[in-house]
Amino acid sequence: MYLVKTPPLIKSIFSDFVWSVDTMENEVFITFDDGPVPGLTPWILDLLAEYQFKATFFCVGENVSRYPMIYNRILDEGHLAGNHTEHHLNGWLTDNETYLNDVKMCHKKVHSPLFRPPYGKMKRAQSNVLKTEKTIVMWDVLSGDFDQSISREKCLANVIDNYSRGSVIVFHDNLKAEAKLRYVLPLFLEELTSKDFISSNLECLTESYILA
Repeated sequence: MYLVKTPPLIKSIFSDFVWSVDTMENEVFITFDDGPVPGLTPWILDLLAEYQFKATFFCVGENVSRYPMIYNRILDEGHLAGNHTEHHLNGWLTDNETYLNDVKMCHKKVHSPLFRPPYGKMKRAQSNVLKTEKTIVMWDVLSGDFDQSISREKCLANVIDNYSRGSVIVFHDNLKAEAKLRYVLPLFLEELTSKDFISSNLECLTESYILA
């Protein structure tokens, strides 16, 4: 069970996390979780370059170790990287010390002030420590590309029907999501272009932006 559009109540309860960005521009903030991986992440980078869009990739440390050339390409092409733990840990199922050490392991490879918890799941004790060191980035729109029970058309509708100015949108560059992502992402980028929107990376969160 997951929510495609994050309700205002959840945003207000967890107001110390970033859910969307207060911006005056026609822009959204596309993000990708779990990579980098061969084949899919380079395809995403090619597509973003075609549209001259930027994105933020929340990377798993062990994948960065396996595929450093892809990770370096992400940075070289003007995208941003964020910490997604070393081993893609579920915070709810992991003791605090192990979880925080895993984040530190990833930080040795992904030198970023941004962090997103895998599955969006952290214990409050974990987040209390991490928010003193990093900006915790959640999302406004969850595509559901990982969900094997929905069609690719439903996945596309999830993003097209729910994005708005400043939305932080989650896709996944992993094998589970690949089939849907290869259908949805080109059509969504075309939708943004037709509405005079762009996708930006989350560099604004490392500066003096107003967060929502």
